Amino acid sequence: MHQRQVSPHTISSYRDTFRLLLEFAKQRLHQAPSQLTLKQIDAPLITAFLDHLEAKRRVTGRTRNLRLTAIRSFFHFAAYEEPAHASQIQRVLAIPGKRCSKALVSFLDQTETQELLAAPDQRTWYGRRDYTLLLVAVQTGLRLSELTGLQREDLHLGTGAHVRCVGKGRKERCTPLTKHVRVALKAWLSRLAKNSQRLFPNAQGNRLSADAVQRLLAKYQALAAIACPSLQKKHVTPHVLRHTAAMRLLQAGVDRSVIALWLGHESVETTQIYLDADLALKEQALAKTAQAGGPCQLFKPEDPLLTFLKSL
Repeated sequence: MHQRQVSPHTISSYRDTFRLLLEFAKQRLHQAPSQLTLKQIDAPLITAFLDHLEAKRRVTGRTRNLRLTAIRSFFHFAAYEEPAHASQIQRVLAIPGKRCSKALVSFLDQTETQELLAAPDQRTWYGRRDYTLLLVAVQTGLRLSELTGLQREDLHLGTGAHVRCVGKGRKERCTPLTKHVRVALKAWLSRLAKNSQRLFPNAQGNRLSADAVQRLLAKYQALAAIACPSLQKKHVTPHVLRHTAAMRLLQAGVDRSVIALWLGHESVETTQIYLDADLALKEQALAKTAQAGGPCQLFKPEDPLLTFLKSL
């Protein structure tokens, strides 16, 4: 926490990993966690722990690798503090991560987006808040933590309207706002309490939780699916709205490097996933290529008698 100054999210993730690991070691070794020694936390125990996560807790390969990353971080530290255990530490660090399948990113098309935005009842305070939150998410592509952490002072609605946030990796960035989003934000601010610093607060004026955003999104997805049945087949999450913003930029012909800056990606290569998922771009590329092969002809079987004679 003090030397590397990692984010609170990283600390929480590492905390949960070691809580699960020590509980597993307690059951496996029949010894209290506070009495364990470094020698007992060896590679076979950690491998068994990772297998236990997949078999009993039904975690995905990505979550398994996330837990392994936390354990490796600790053993990298232990390598300097306990050089006498170097061979044991090297065996732990040699535990390989699990290869995971990479599915295409999910996003909403124009019709699905419009139906989702039409679902909140803007005549109520909650409906207006939820509509503005979803609209900002779809247009800016902010991450969930960035979206719920927005405050009044992060908005600039004058000339060159934009929203400012500090995102993943402590990177500060500004995202421009369209005229429609700017009008919606002004309307929302007129209904927001003057003493509220949170842009999208809950009923108590505090920050919206991730679960609260997911619940309201699920509610509006169910309402929008009545008019747009294709939404029933999709699992709409706040990150899907982020993907939707990226796909709209890509389909509008925006360069990948600009999209990476827009979304706050560490590398332009991260934006490659949107190229992989965009079938429309692939169809456009296919239309520019020459079609191989001659004219298509129906298959006509030979006469049975000739076929018999050929077989002799």
